[in-house]
Parts: sequence; C-alpha cells; structure tokens
Amino acid sequence: VQLQASGGGLVHSGDSLRLSCAASGRTLRAYHMGWFRQAPGKEREFVVAINRSGGTRYAEFVKGRFTISRDNAKNTVYLQMNSLKPEDTAVYYCAATSSVLYYRPTDYGSWGQGTQVTVSS
Repeated sequence: VQLQASGGGLVHSGDSLRLSCAASGRTLRAYHMGWFRQAPGKEREFVVAINRSGGTRYAEFVKGRFTISRDNAKNTVYLQMNSLKPEDTAVYYCAATSSVLYYRPTDYGSWGQGTQVTVSS
C-alpha cells in the first residue's frame, strides 16, 4: 500500500491542524494505521494508532488533544491535532501494518513521506 501524508504547516501554540493520510494500491480496511513523529535529533516516536476494528491507542503526551479516525470508504486516515504545543513540532508520518502489534515503528512496513508540523510559541 502507498501512503501520502498531507496537512502539515506552521501554526501558533494552541492552534489546530488536521493531517490526512491517503492510501492507494490497497484498501486500508486490511491494515492497522499509525501516526508517528520525528523531531530533529530525536528518534521516531509513536503518536497514535487505530486498528482495523476502530480501536485506538494514544501516546500519553497527546491524550485529550489529538484524535485519530479512519474513513475506509475514502481510504484515508486522519489525525486531528488540537491545542498544539511547540514540543509537537516534528515531521509526522503515517504508516500501515497488518502485524498483531502496531505501536512501534518496527511493527510497520509501509510509510508515507511525512508532513512537517511546526508550532511556534
């Protein structure tokens, strides 16, 4: 499956953004989907995942602020990010997996190209 992430940008602290991850090649129904992020000089880290059944898992640092959703009819996954903070600045990647586990970068085999999110204070 090919993934295309979009929706990043430059915003101020407290603003919102919605990221999209459009899939092609295969239907997203077959996959668990995740969002990860990577800030300069840091390792890629788990943000949130949604499984095939719609169950979700969030990293503690985004609980209550970010929401993941999927629209299987549009073959797209979304990440709604509210109350953004400067520490949320990173390149955000979407990824797909059919693995049993889906909260580590190594669990994923298909990655989008990343979209930059920059939050100014």
